[in-house]
Amino acid sequence: MFLTISTTGSAGNPATDLGFLLHKHPGKAQRFSTSHGTAHVFYPEADERRCTVALLLEIDTLALVRRGKGKGRGGAPDAALAQYVNDRPYAASSLLAVALSGVFSSALRGVCTARPERAATALPLRIEVPALPARGGPELVRGLFEPLGWRVTADPVPLDAEFPQWGDSRYVHLVLEAETLTLAEALRHLYVLLPVLDDAKHYWVSADEVDKLLRAGEGWLAGHPEQKLITSRYLSRRWSLTRQAMERLELVRLAEADDSEVEEIDNAVGAETEEEERPTPLAVLRREAILAALRDSGAARVLDLGCGQGQLVQELLKDVRFTEIVGVDVSVRALTIASRRLKLDRMGERQASRVRLVQGSLAYTDNRLKGYDAAVLSEVIEHLDLPRLPALEYAVFGHARPRTVVVTTPNVEYNVRWETLPAGHVRHGDHRFEWTREEFRTWARTVAERHGYSVEFAPVGPDDPEVGPPTQMATFAMNTAATETGKEVKAA
Repeated sequence: MFLTISTTGSAGNPATDLGFLLHKHPGKAQRFSTSHGTAHVFYPEADERRCTVALLLEIDTLALVRRGKGKGRGGAPDAALAQYVNDRPYAASSLLAVALSGVFSSALRGVCTARPERAATALPLRIEVPALPARGGPELVRGLFEPLGWRVTADPVPLDAEFPQWGDSRYVHLVLEAETLTLAEALRHLYVLLPVLDDAKHYWVSADEVDKLLRAGEGWLAGHPEQKLITSRYLSRRWSLTRQAMERLELVRLAEADDSEVEEIDNAVGAETEEEERPTPLAVLRREAILAALRDSGAARVLDLGCGQGQLVQELLKDVRFTEIVGVDVSVRALTIASRRLKLDRMGERQASRVRLVQGSLAYTDNRLKGYDAAVLSEVIEHLDLPRLPALEYAVFGHARPRTVVVTTPNVEYNVRWETLPAGHVRHGDHRFEWTREEFRTWARTVAERHGYSVEFAPVGPDDPEVGPPTQMATFAMNTAATETGKEVKAA
């Protein structure tokens, strides 16, 4: 199996930086043992203008047979000869993906201590795979790679060049080119999509393959138009694993709802309440109400759960009474945007010590979230399917148990005041539900009673006498008895 990765250089950024990113010196030819053979890494060309690294994987076909994984697609050979006569040594497959992850493990994670700024920078990349099995043909190859920003050339390989009448084989000669991707992103695309196109795994697919898929698919798989096909093929069509992966990807997709669109809708809702002068946007009013509730509670250490792109975290940092602020989101993309918004890389040491951004799902308990004074769920709950709401409820109120919890959510009754919103539509395409004031209060009181909190409600935005405010807010405070019990347990 053979694969090359090429890049070009510019003033101050020589192409040979590729060697730093891959942690492989361009002046050396190196060998690495893999579970299925030997991987060779070398550089056919390496200068400041252009650099190419090659990965050659020599497969030990006899070792494949001994392990029982060399039997062809699906693990069932058409004949005993298929164990020995097959395309495994030549055609890119899951074996090459495994070699990529082993040989270029640091680059796959985006880690480069020598050139960290280059690791996070998009490069002009050209990747060539001379023989790639493509069950689905060139159309599927383009359907998988083009949505990720690649220019794709997938030329079918004829069965026999001397006999064109025989037609094309199932293999393509693949060339990928991109200007807007980092090396880590490119490697993660290959790691997932090579075995997907081959539609076979050459090792046992266990539950940890779901974690591998989601790690490599961070930032792109949840929104890929071929997500279902990729997930199914990558997990060897194992239904239980595919379902588990799809459920987790759905959580990521929900968390990656476009915050800018939400703010645009909020602004439009607020703009129609006053024509003479432009009112304060609803998103701003909401953050002001949350900050006021947190100050009233006396909280110093605050969690912003589902922090999105960091707007509330940014406001919290402006108030010195909040000594520790943790933004939590399931989306790596959202956290990256939040980091840029907050300018964490340029923030002073004292200010930086007050804030952290961490990845996590609110549908699962997380010990990192325990022991905080307050937690905020601002416009979060409506992005969850209702059957998943009890999991979030327990993770926050039952496990993390902050002294104060502030929850905001749209008031569906107010939607009639927004003339541009069609009747029966929710404010954002990703909202799974929008509650009336009574529905929200019923839910909040049930949660409070179940977990030992009291709850108070407040309007956010103009409080219409007929339909109420555009946003409704609940502030939960842990009951004194529950607080004392918690202290006793901690002391014990």
